Amino acid sequence: MRILLVEDSASLCETLVFHLEHEGYEVDACGDVADALEYIKNNAYDLVLLDRMLPGLDGLSVLAAMRRDGIQAPVLMITALDGIGERVAGLDAGADDYLVKPFAVEEMLARVRSLCRRPREWKEAGLLRYGDVSLDTLKQHLQGESGAQTITRRETQLLEIFLRHPDKVLPREMLFSLVWGADAEVENGNLDNYIHFLRARLRDVGSRLQIKTQRSVGYQLKS
Repeated sequence: MRILLVEDSASLCETLVFHLEHEGYEVDACGDVADALEYIKNNAYDLVLLDRMLPGLDGLSVLAAMRRDGIQAPVLMITALDGIGERVAGLDAGADDYLVKPFAVEEMLARVRSLCRRPREWKEAGLLRYGDVSLDTLKQHLQGESGAQTITRRETQLLEIFLRHPDKVLPREMLFSLVWGADAEVENGNLDNYIHFLRARLRDVGSRLQIKTQRSVGYQLKS
């Protein structure tokens, strides 16, 4: 699981990163809105731990930008503001849970585990739509304007990541980690082969979507 931690208190940030990494999570951390938006733009996260009060704009602006861009990663809002109105504002803005400072690390970890176990919700179970295609991740079924195909499990996993993060450059290392696993012994060319397969699949169903190569970085799904 990959987590983004947005917290402007350096000491608290260091503590949380230590405990999260000790539990086996991969963690990126930053302390302001600009860096948070840059991280979110260029990476795919399974969970975001987001401080409500940040320098400049507050955490709600980060949350609003995520939801506006269609990023549905769960968000655990962390704040010293414990009023009911503040909690309602955060939840209404799209946060999935709320944790008030000061808190026990054990409680934070329990909430993280809970959110990471929570299935992603789509308008239809297992169905993703973007541009001119739809992907049923449960049936491994790809539908386009001129046809449909059943695709392999690995192709489904890889395409799902692209459909969840359109227009974002996804680093090769991240794709390897999410599809094959961080510790898997996979040859570098395997990813390129599956990108080749997906490009052919998209063409076969009549899609105009393209998976662009970003040299020395990764790949990007473009409409």
